[in-house]
This record gives sequence, structure tokens and C-alpha cells, in this order.
Amino acid sequence: MEEKVAKLVQEALEERPSLFLISLTVTPANQITVVIDGDEGVTVQDCVEVSRAVEHQLDREETDFSLEVFSAGVSEPLQQVRQYQKNVGRELKVTMENSVLNGTLSKVTENNIVLQWKVREPKPVGKGKHTVQKEATVPYTDIKEAKVMVKFK
Repeated sequence: MEEKVAKLVQEALEERPSLFLISLTVTPANQITVVIDGDEGVTVQDCVEVSRAVEHQLDREETDFSLEVFSAGVSEPLQQVRQYQKNVGRELKVTMENSVLNGTLSKVTENNIVLQWKVREPKPVGKGKHTVQKEATVPYTDIKEAKVMVKFK
């Protein structure tokens, strides 16, 4: 069942190139959960269309199932390079083995991300502090969790 559903989801997403799969689970009781994301976000209509594309190809007479298709929530960690790419310019909280970085995602490559942030430091000469721009390159392999920090204005 899972292989068939995976093929149907892939076909549905091929027709919508701005969408991509985050996760697909099929339980032993045939509860199907599909999580998608999109380069420009995901609409309710996108979820409906993917759901219909999968559901209409499965036979309820043959196997009873439940199907849920939804978008990756804003509170969910980033999991794929494509998700990082669509969030360039946004603030991330990146948790690693022994540290946490908060900064603006400025660059995404095949192997890592670059975060930038500002910090107040003592002046090298004289009294007082000045603002310094910091930057860190973080390999995906070091990231335990990365979340977009939502700001309300």
C-alpha cells in the first residue's frame, strides 16, 4: 500500500512543480498522512488537489483507508534544503549538539546554511560598545533542529 501511495503522491506533485513532499506515512491500519510544502507556500486548494489525485486512484472496495494531506506547519522544523531556500531572509533558530544560533538565513548551499546576526561588543579601543555583524556557516550534518522564528508586528 505504501509504495502505491508514494507513487501516486509523486505523480500528483510532478503536476505541481512548486510543491514537494516532506513526509509520507502509512500505518498498518491504512491511515495515510501526507505532508507537503511549496516554494511559494501551500494553499488549502493545493492540499485538496493532491488529496483527490491520490484518493481517486485508490479503491476503497479493495482496502479501507483514511487520507490526510496537509502543509508543513510554521512551527515544524525545516527538513529539506528546499525548505531552507524558501526561507532565505527569515530569522531561524538553529539547534546544534552544544549550541543554539539565532540569526537571519542569508545563504543556502548544497551542504550548509549561512546565518547572520548583530551583536553589541566592547569597542576594541576606548570605552563603550559598538554593533558588530557576525556570520556562521552551519553544515546540515550539524543541525539537530532548525525552525523559522515567526515575528508578530
